[in-house]
Amino acid sequence: MHGHEPETPPPPIERPALAARGRVAALFGDLRAALAGGHRDYTQERLGRAIWMLAIPMVLEMVMESIFAVVDMFWVSHLGPDAMAIVGITESMMTMVYAVAIGLSIAATAVVARRVGEKDADGAATAAVQAILLGVVAAAILGVIGAILAPHLLQVMGAEPSAIALGGSFTRIMLGGNATVFLIFLINAVFRGAGDASIAMRTLWLANLFNIALGPCFIFGWGPFPELGVAGAAVATNTGRGIGVLYQLFSLARRSRQLTIRRRHLRIDRAVMRNMLRIAGDGIGQLLINTTSWVGLMRLMAPFGSVALAGYAVAMRVVMFAILPAWGLSNAAATLVGQNLGAKQPERAEQAVWTAARYNLYFLGAVGAVFVVFAGPIVRLFPGGAEMQAFGATSLRIIGIGFPFYAYGLVLSSAFNGAGDTRTPTIMNLFCFWLWELPLAWVLARSFGFGAQGIVVAVAVAFSTLAVVSVIMFRRGSWKSKRV
Repeated sequence: MHGHEPETPPPPIERPALAARGRVAALFGDLRAALAGGHRDYTQERLGRAIWMLAIPMVLEMVMESIFAVVDMFWVSHLGPDAMAIVGITESMMTMVYAVAIGLSIAATAVVARRVGEKDADGAATAAVQAILLGVVAAAILGVIGAILAPHLLQVMGAEPSAIALGGSFTRIMLGGNATVFLIFLINAVFRGAGDASIAMRTLWLANLFNIALGPCFIFGWGPFPELGVAGAAVATNTGRGIGVLYQLFSLARRSRQLTIRRRHLRIDRAVMRNMLRIAGDGIGQLLINTTSWVGLMRLMAPFGSVALAGYAVAMRVVMFAILPAWGLSNAAATLVGQNLGAKQPERAEQAVWTAARYNLYFLGAVGAVFVVFAGPIVRLFPGGAEMQAFGATSLRIIGIGFPFYAYGLVLSSAFNGAGDTRTPTIMNLFCFWLWELPLAWVLARSFGFGAQGIVVAVAVAFSTLAVVSVIMFRRGSWKSKRV
């Protein structure tokens, strides 16, 4: 008779595997919480978690905003080159509207974040109301001017008479209805400052859904909708954004939100409004400097022909889509700076910025490496001929090399804005883009004979210079004492 054999002991618990599963579960839990939104105290939350909880919805919000222009161009492309030209020219004119709207949005985020950090709910609500009032006034002024002068503006921009006849109404509707742009930008900035980025994200999802659904209906007259042609794209876009604004206003009135507006807040506060205009003035300057330097670069590139222009445009379009997550991290840093300064925690505010910059470095460093190695296959996804693709690939590699620098430049610039110190990044942009980038591009392209590639090198050098200067200025710490 055999003796009782001992049972085989269970295998030991693999602690590393359990720990990994736990981290994955925690990651998905944070993702769900970030998308759900709700009240959180980001002045006390662990910094790494706080950054990602803010950045995830901010990234998705920016993706939705970028889809607006893509959807419009897709449907309008079925109407021919004149219609596409009108959309492109109008979008270039809308950059002025965006500059003012984003400048006011920077101020709104900075002031609201500071009041939230101070636990001053009434002050945050009052600041939100002043931002909205300023946006309505600015939109009304620009809207009246744009609607009246739309055909003349198109002529100045070089549009063909046939294009103006076909799509002049598109420009009039877009410029005249710019209030939807102002309000959706401003109120989303208010939510981001309050740390409720999920509402800003859902606003763009909702607006985009209606824009995508209504675009072909108004353009081609599907079902009961009138056939408006290219003007239908403007109607759909403004309708979608308008619905998004209504959702924002509803959210601001809800008592369960991080920031709630009540009837007592609906008044003009001249002191708050003046403070916001002071901050916004430099913020608008930042955008205008960036926009005009971009126009200057395109003007320098133009003599080298359509191949160079097209290749550079393709490379920059790829870059802009690739860095959307980086903008999300930058906006998260701005919110954390404002709230922690309001909570009298300047060292935590600085730590948040360096942490966000480090995360950004990991991301953009990886993206830059992909661009350097796979620039050719990426650019070949865009038709345009071998010559254009070759120059586009070269441009993408040159710009990709500088991505580790851009990672810090993006976050630090946003951090200054979040602290309400909009003047410092404005001066840095003026130096790096107007006084350094444009002259360097001309010298490299003309004097040193590098041609169009010299202009691309100047872009990479300028953004890398901005990053270095930003680090130097940020370390000085004067932004910590900025009153907002």
